Amino acid sequence: MNKAAIAKRVCQVYDLIDLKTTARQAECNACGKCCDFDSFDHRLYVTSPEMIYFAANVNSPIRPMDGGICPYNIAGKCSVHEKRFAGCRIFLCKGDSEFQGELSEEAIAEFKSICAEFGVDYYYADLKTALNG
Repeated sequence: MNKAAIAKRVCQVYDLIDLKTTARQAECNACGKCCDFDSFDHRLYVTSPEMIYFAANVNSPIRPMDGGICPYNIAGKCSVHEKRFAGCRIFLCKGDSEFQGELSEEAIAEFKSICAEFGVDYYYADLKTALNG
């Protein structure tokens, strides 16, 4: 498995997501509120290519998730904002849910394509499962 090539392709997907959200003037202000999944009443799902990218780009071991708050939320802020997952990039507190849904489906299709291209098993798991797996 060529982890560097997979990470590069995931980065391209993230760049596309960022371009499309910026074009809609829907930017994240990195406030960290959505990182508290329990109080925000939502879940974050990630894919296998994203975990490969994340592991290659975070300068520390993967942190386990014990509760309902992302372990990368430090003092109320996202400590990995530049390396955050597609779901974090797409979900915006005051965003257009239809746009976010369409962009999510497009990203998932790209991640599945990356898996097929590199012969990697595709999985789609909630963040807690993925980090603790």
